[in-house]
Amino acid sequence: MITVLFVAFAAILVVSSLLVILHRNPLTSALFLVLAFCSLAAIYLLLHAEFIGLVQVVVYAGAIMVLFLFVIMYLNLGHDVESGATLALRRGLGWLLGAVLVAEGALLLTGRLTLGPVTPAALTDAAVAPGNTQQVGLLLYSRYLFPFEITSIILLVAMIGVVVIARGLRVPAPAEAPAAAAPVVAAASEEAPGEDA
Repeated sequence: MITVLFVAFAAILVVSSLLVILHRNPLTSALFLVLAFCSLAAIYLLLHAEFIGLVQVVVYAGAIMVLFLFVIMYLNLGHDVESGATLALRRGLGWLLGAVLVAEGALLLTGRLTLGPVTPAALTDAAVAPGNTQQVGLLLYSRYLFPFEITSIILLVAMIGVVVIARGLRVPAPAEAPAAAAPVVAAASEEAPGEDA
């Protein structure tokens, strides 16, 4: 039974990976990539690597692919018309979130939010033998909470930077290109008779 499931998920993985490359629509290609990630996670589960399979779903198929889909859909949209109230609301939320981040940074620098104990209290209990996933979770959200939060902030800043850079690049419309080339052709045709004379 496991062999049949492995072959089925492997076939789904290969076909969806080929459709990611061969499909012309980037949104559909991204959705096929989500399917490829999910089938790869199922293969990990069949190989008894539960932690890697769940991380594959949560991190890649969940977070990163949702980010890709948002960026793809955002870049395909036209210009949205913002009124004064919408712009003020966005700026107000931006300033509020910025103030929260500055407050968190100040708390971290003053030492109120520092690294947790090297070994969390739940791991010191000899009666409870936690699994690998529980150990990783306890260490990640206790001792390594600050690097985890810094990584998420860096990813958020990178995503915002990509969107800002992509919105700043304006490609001229196809109708503007021949109009710009027309004076060059006219100037060349006017110079040609003068050279013959």
